[in-house]
Amino acid sequence: MVTPRADIGVIGGSGFYSLLDDATEVEITTPYGPPSDVVTVGRIGSRSVAFVPRHGRDHRFPPHRIPYRANLWALRSLGVRQVLAPSAVGSLRPEIGPGALVVPDQIVDRTSGRVQTYYDAGGVVHVAFADPYCPSGRAAAVSTARSADWEVTDGGTLVVIEGPRFSSRAESRWFSGNGWSIVGMTGFPESILARELALCYTSVSLVTDHDAGVEAGEGVTHDEVLAFFATNVGRMRSLIGDVVAALPEERTCPCQNALDGLKLPFDLPG
Repeated sequence: MVTPRADIGVIGGSGFYSLLDDATEVEITTPYGPPSDVVTVGRIGSRSVAFVPRHGRDHRFPPHRIPYRANLWALRSLGVRQVLAPSAVGSLRPEIGPGALVVPDQIVDRTSGRVQTYYDAGGVVHVAFADPYCPSGRAAAVSTARSADWEVTDGGTLVVIEGPRFSSRAESRWFSGNGWSIVGMTGFPESILARELALCYTSVSLVTDHDAGVEAGEGVTHDEVLAFFATNVGRMRSLIGDVVAALPEERTCPCQNALDGLKLPFDLPG
């Protein structure tokens, strides 16, 4: 049986466990173990798409245990070169409220202990990461969201915490005081691993709450995050489908050249 191929990958976040209505399930093995779940491959309009739920369809992987390397490797091995990454985030800015969409252009890593490279043996490989996200993907996401009447913030900094706990108020105020925009638990190392595979990577972040230090109250709970996301998941699925259609068919962004001139210790898949 011929394994289906895909041009675009979607990694679904909390509450976003399916995307394609008519799809083929593909079981993939990688040098880093299995991905979070069976990958499904199908079509959205004229585009071939591979989908993997980041936490697994039963949400069995907490953020610090997600097999990030396997997920990205599996997508690239199917032919994927552009990745969309919808996720649930907390807002660090009073003016960005629940229901808003943020398409960040920067990231801050506050995780610890996560493996964040493919190139940890066989020779040193330094990959540039000054601009973590694909400019073409970001432009397509922002334009599509605005056309669909989303309240969208173009740009901003996503700070990624280790989890699975939420931030303390002091941490949240510190993040906010640094001028950062949103906080989540899964955008890193996903973004750098995509760059190490020369993939385009675009984060599409749905704000589910204000973080603990931004407003008074008891602080958000995981159940509240999932409940809010569930009320918006249909709209998010529709948006991601529209962004898929809007992504350029030919890559002209710098992402495809991320590994130019670098000596890699192994061949990349796909």
